[in-house]
Amino acid sequence: QEQLVESGGGLVQPGGSLRLSCAASGFPFSSYAMRWYRQAPGKERELVATISSAGGRITYADSVKGRFTISRDNAKNTVYLQMNSLKSEDTAVYYCYAIAGLRYYWGQGTQVTVSS
Repeated sequence: QEQLVESGGGLVQPGGSLRLSCAASGFPFSSYAMRWYRQAPGKERELVATISSAGGRITYADSVKGRFTISRDNAKNTVYLQMNSLKSEDTAVYYCYAIAGLRYYWGQGTQVTVSS
């Protein structure tokens, strides 16, 4: 059974850091590109970062460039999102997403709240 499980969310003060993890199982992780999305209350889901299957191609939303870093460890079937210099506007549920051709999977999401 294909599964993506996010972890690492929580409450952090502005300027703080968090690292999200997304553990994959049930499919060939190293063949899938991975993405992180987020959705704030009352807003549409937003693409935050992408990483290709081998990790050689990475892109970021303008809103997180220079603050967030996506990475992956294909030996551990895990993708990460390191988030630094967090702002209140980063508050959202963060989802990981796997895609290869017409196959895709979503995680259940992890809440990130940035507040003093």
